[in-house]
Amino acid sequence: MGKNMNFSGQPIFNQLLNFIDKNEIKQIAKKHEAERYVKKFTTYHHLVVMLYASIEGYHSIRETILGLLANAHKLSHLGLSYLVRRSTLSEANARRTSRVFEDIYMSVYRRHANFLADSRLKDAYMKRLYIMDSTTISLFKDILRGVGRNPLEGKKKGGIKAHTIIKASENIPCLIRYSEAVRHDHTFIKEAQNLPKGSIITFDKGYVDYEQYEVFSKESIWYVTRLKENALYKASEEYDIPDEADSGVLKDEEIVLCYGENKKKEHRARRIAYWDSANERLFEFVTNNFELSAEKIAIIYKKRWQIELLFKQLKQNFPLKYFLGDNENAIEIQIWAAMLANLLITLAKSKLKRSWAFSNLVSVIRQQLMNYIDMYGFLENPEESWRAIIKENKDKYKYSLFPEMRGAYF
Repeated sequence: MGKNMNFSGQPIFNQLLNFIDKNEIKQIAKKHEAERYVKKFTTYHHLVVMLYASIEGYHSIRETILGLLANAHKLSHLGLSYLVRRSTLSEANARRTSRVFEDIYMSVYRRHANFLADSRLKDAYMKRLYIMDSTTISLFKDILRGVGRNPLEGKKKGGIKAHTIIKASENIPCLIRYSEAVRHDHTFIKEAQNLPKGSIITFDKGYVDYEQYEVFSKESIWYVTRLKENALYKASEEYDIPDEADSGVLKDEEIVLCYGENKKKEHRARRIAYWDSANERLFEFVTNNFELSAEKIAIIYKKRWQIELLFKQLKQNFPLKYFLGDNENAIEIQIWAAMLANLLITLAKSKLKRSWAFSNLVSVIRQQLMNYIDMYGFLENPEESWRAIIKENKDKYKYSLFPEMRGAYF
């Protein structure tokens, strides 16, 4: 039988790890003193094990170690010189700071961000659009305070909130901060003031902070959000709606939002009333951008749904329901590992010409993670090897006197 064209000398997992620079991991570990008092289980070893658990979807440390044991003869390809014990992994999750994994994620993101950009976006303003939102991950015990009232019976579960900013053209988190679920979203909005000048950021009503809106204006950062129902404002000037404007645009005006002590400070903004006929809903948008048309402002806010789809993708393919530790640091490490696994597979997807649904791609990679398969060759044409086998057997019996005895391949 001929050579399998999809054979690789490295497992698929190792091909995903090629996106990570080991030298940068060493520098990050040195920066955080992550190797202090460490004999064998280095930061790189820790990262590989947590990524393995995340991609495979393991629910416990015991499952993770058994999975590694089942592939013990392949671990050298991953740079693992020995098999970690359960107690060592548990201790590392509690002791090695999660900021190490945050820096590793950001290092990989910055190095490969150019591969993530969607070249199909033609509008210049969409290429500088950022989306901000948060998602809450429930915990099995009250490690971090959860939202809502205490139940009548039993204890309330804890929760961790991931405050996230993504670039619309990349659909990958470019900034993530964690907090207890009870913390209000608007405390995170200050993180957005570090965006490049000329950026546009959209978010929901949970981030209302008029003082920060004024900072955005001074920094030449444009925001698009919705006006709260109970918002107090003063109408300043109403703009004419062009004849060619979308029929859903009902009103376009300049308003003044008051804030601060005794409401003495003012923020100049633009209010757009928009009727969504498809859903029969009235939206009131507020922005500090006076240049874009009203319908483009509505489209920008509609793009906010993109981050909800990302959260859904993360929770469906890397479900964070079971954690390998019962402390805040271990939980953050596991979330960073899931975020990094999502990034690595997204990068692999970006290099493929064949279109794959992300969930299907994750499923294939998960099933074949430790197999010696050329990931890109196989995913581009999964049937190629089988066709090669059939062709080889046909050629083998091409000049046979007994072609009917070719076998059961046909």
